[in-house]
Amino acid sequence: MSWAVTGMGAVASVGRDPAELFANLCAGVSGVGELKGFDLTRHHARFAYEVDDRPEPGTDVPRRATALLLDAVRQAARDAGLDEDDLSGVPILIGTGLRELRSVELWQRDGIDFPPQDLHFGTALRRVCNADDTHTFSNACSAGLYALGLATDLLAAGAAETVIVAGVDVLTETMYGLLERVQPVPPERVRPFDRNRAGVLMGEGAAAVVLTRTPAAGRKVHGLVRSVAVNCDAHHVTAPDPVGIAEAIREAHTRAGLGPADIDLVMVHGTGTLLNDETEAVALGEAFGDAAGGPVMTAIKSMTGHTSGASGLLNLVVTLIALAEGRVPPTIGLDDPVKEASEFRIVTGEAAELPMSVAQLNAFGFGGVNAVAIVEAAR
Repeated sequence: MSWAVTGMGAVASVGRDPAELFANLCAGVSGVGELKGFDLTRHHARFAYEVDDRPEPGTDVPRRATALLLDAVRQAARDAGLDEDDLSGVPILIGTGLRELRSVELWQRDGIDFPPQDLHFGTALRRVCNADDTHTFSNACSAGLYALGLATDLLAAGAAETVIVAGVDVLTETMYGLLERVQPVPPERVRPFDRNRAGVLMGEGAAAVVLTRTPAAGRKVHGLVRSVAVNCDAHHVTAPDPVGIAEAIREAHTRAGLGPADIDLVMVHGTGTLLNDETEAVALGEAFGDAAGGPVMTAIKSMTGHTSGASGLLNLVVTLIALAEGRVPPTIGLDDPVKEASEFRIVTGEAAELPMSVAQLNAFGFGGVNAVAIVEAAR
């Protein structure tokens, strides 16, 4: 069974809609820059992948996560032919890592007014889009694909005809400060799978897709979601486990009725951290076996940074365009692959052009919360 993607929306540091995002990624444009929303004197690290929408550098405002989410959801609704001002009756499932934590920081430290009801994305979605069925899930960096899995369950059970799935996160000082203190040398960019990578940098973004059981006649279909597999191996609070990841990959293949040799493209999680990249590479090698050198692979976090709860769905939007256009964005900053990934066909340098029909998306979070999706080009 598969589910049609009839609408897409995306906002990130390198693009404010899916077309701009994909074009810049294929051109190797990086969204990294010096911190704009924080007081630099408070931090050792100085770089991040921010959406440039603040009133002026060094200042920040509340509700930015909500604003990015609304933008992506309304883009996707318009694209699908839905009324973006009246989404009543359409379930909206939102994956996030930190929700509106940044707004709480600004309220607590700077006294910027922030009503507690605005902690919930549903408040703004009801006010702006008349949405009356919203649910938020905080499953770390795999939250977006977890929400996608729940959406396919709703469609499979006949509980909904159309579901909007979204993911969003923005920078928070608490998470940024935590990361800069556990990385010996603050990185200046994200370099997935490179031996000389220094660690992860956070990014900001939101993405949304509209999933439909039966697309209306004549309605454009961007692609099909074949399966979503999720698990929680609970191996460690922060360190990933290749066994749990490999199990999620195998289950996604089984649910889709496909084997490793059927996968043309893998959108890796690729955070650029010292543990995650090698663990993901080991898991891919174990799950794909002799077919590990078959699919092309890429890591867009090299240009968007780690957008946490939004990352899986940003990957989904980029993947469906890649399948449609036969073009794969490169992984920038990858000059010397780690041994575990040396046999993979990772796209570097320039965008690769090749025919593709099936892709795998990886998203793995703290606590061993793993999610893998299989998608297919529109028939």
